[in-house]
Amino acid sequence: MQTSGDDPAADPESPERESPFGLFVIFLRLGLTSFGGPIAHLGYFREEFVIRRRWLEERAYADLVALCQFLPGPASSQVGIAIGLARHGYGGALAAWSGFTLPSALAMILFALGLARHGELVPAGALHGLKIVAVAVVAQAVWGMARTLCTDAPRVTVMALAACAVLAFPGAGVQIGAIAGAGLIGLACLRAGTEAAREPLPITVGRRAGVGWLALFFALLIGLPLLARLLPVPALPVIDVFFRAGALVFGGGHVVLPLLQAAVVPPGWVDGQTFLAGYGAAQAVPGPLFSFAAFLGASMQSGPSGWLGGLLCLAAIFAPSFLLVAGALPFWERLRNNAHMRAALAGINAAVVGVLLAALYDPVWVQAIAAPRDFALALVAFVALVFWRLPPWLVVLSCTAGGWLLGSGA
Repeated sequence: MQTSGDDPAADPESPERESPFGLFVIFLRLGLTSFGGPIAHLGYFREEFVIRRRWLEERAYADLVALCQFLPGPASSQVGIAIGLARHGYGGALAAWSGFTLPSALAMILFALGLARHGELVPAGALHGLKIVAVAVVAQAVWGMARTLCTDAPRVTVMALAACAVLAFPGAGVQIGAIAGAGLIGLACLRAGTEAAREPLPITVGRRAGVGWLALFFALLIGLPLLARLLPVPALPVIDVFFRAGALVFGGGHVVLPLLQAAVVPPGWVDGQTFLAGYGAAQAVPGPLFSFAAFLGASMQSGPSGWLGGLLCLAAIFAPSFLLVAGALPFWERLRNNAHMRAALAGINAAVVGVLLAALYDPVWVQAIAAPRDFALALVAFVALVFWRLPPWLVVLSCTAGGWLLGSGA
């Protein structure tokens, strides 16, 4: 990794580099301006840290992206955490995540509080427009991921089987089981393409520390459900649900939608209408889509809610990312060159598309598309996102206005 000490010209803002706070400021700017979802975020990061600041070489950045796509959780946020870890250790990782996540998290909590206290002032048509735009956004994610991850008949078959399983037997456990089963199918039946050996990552974490972080990750993954059953603490079931969502979801923010919906809507923690309105609003803010957890936490109808609930759910859903990034770095070199692991991941990725396809139908489609004009608005939004390449925030605002106009004309 290059540093400003090696080449002062390579770091145009060297004073910022000297402290985690400077790193926080850099990522705060990215968090305020990074619209467009995780793929766009990775583009912003490349421009900032590879092209402009030259903190990473192109190959090293590609290796970081590969690692974070291999892990469950939000890939773009994990890349930011890894860059912060490389620059300033654990404090840098926290600073990078905080700066990138803070703008969207605050916006989502404020939206949840406003919806809860003054929801009657928001036209019903505008809220319906937010649900319609969620159809377009999830359809865009399915479209893009399927083109990349389901490139042949076996992968398409795995995708279809996962979608059918989730639709036939709704529930978070079935979703996780479908993804795990797809990994076994990939290991047995799929063949991942061979890749040339890459240069070692310029980030090192001791193997002992890596084992410790991974042990903590699995201890929380196994222990939180037990604690939630044994201890009468209202916050523990919530922490358990959001930690598992961050720990077991491959594919990023859109894929976490069905897992969170299955976890918070059936028990009545958040009603379905509020869930989809918040998910639609999440498309209009920059930064990671996992900040949707802050909206859900602030909207809770039982247990912690408001600011406390929002921050608690936000910390719980991102905690696995910190543990996995720090724990996986020492072992990534061997894993990423293993053909069996790449084959298993090919099956997992195909199943992720299937889970997202099932979510496109239920809950997104069934709760948003009630008339032909709803479908027409969703279709226009999809075309605007995929083919016209309009900014997501503009599409969200347009659909909100369109839903209001359709509602006022009913």
